[in-house]
Amino acid sequence: MTGLCAGRAAIVTGAGRGIGRAHALAFAAQGASVVVNDIDASAAAVAAEIAAMGGTAVAHPCDVAGWDDAAGLVATALERFGRLDVLVNNAGMVRDRMLVGMAEDEWDAVIRAHLKGHAAPLRHAAAYWRSAHKAGDPVSARVINTSSGAGLLGSVGQGNYAAAKAGIVGLTLVAAAELARYGVTVNAIAPAARTRMTERVFADTMAAPAAGFDAMDPANVSPLVVWLGSERSAGVTGRVFEVEGGRVSLSDGWRRGRVVDKGSRWDPAELDSVVRGLIAGSEPPEPVYGT
Repeated sequence: MTGLCAGRAAIVTGAGRGIGRAHALAFAAQGASVVVNDIDASAAAVAAEIAAMGGTAVAHPCDVAGWDDAAGLVATALERFGRLDVLVNNAGMVRDRMLVGMAEDEWDAVIRAHLKGHAAPLRHAAAYWRSAHKAGDPVSARVINTSSGAGLLGSVGQGNYAAAKAGIVGLTLVAAAELARYGVTVNAIAPAARTRMTERVFADTMAAPAAGFDAMDPANVSPLVVWLGSERSAGVTGRVFEVEGGRVSLSDGWRRGRVVDKGSRWDPAELDSVVRGLIAGSEPPEPVYGT
């Protein structure tokens, strides 16, 4: 197949359904060979869909938050396709609860699935790309991580999920800085679409429109991800993009604001006017989702 990613090999985690499935199909439609990952047999079904449309794919079901499982996922790409050019970290889950009622296992499960489920595949893919670079092989690799508006702004009832997704942004920034020397770019997206994870959030828009553009279709997110995974995105790294329907925006993230420097240690009582002055002279933060 020809296309924007012809000749490239991609891993897409959490690709058995929803946004991940749309990514896998989109990469295949643009010529990439795809390792389809999910925790269950849904990965095989998507790989079969890709084969039916004339593409190349292999299913590799595993828990991507497992360190050794993630290593095996990367090994599958290398064994089957002889290369790895793109890693799309998408796998995740939710256990929504207000903080005062959250159980320890609900916190741990979400942090593990999202944050460790990004870190483990990234670590093993990065080791391969570093080795290839040191061996003198050309590397033009791409990582696309999946954050969320909840990770950028917070979301009531999703403290675990918001913390994990915010952590993914931090991981993205560090990985972009560390891996640039090896020919790897690392970016993140914060998508909004209709999936099993967002059924509660988008309950009023779950039904697709009878006619016209369906802004909540998960496939709307994939064109940006495919572009970020292609050679054309060279030089774009350490960025976070929000994407919903036909909208793409660049998130500015945290920036240093106004500074008041006394030149010596502050007395606590002095800081009342200082802190209030800093806040008064700054833009208010965006509201947390659900407030």
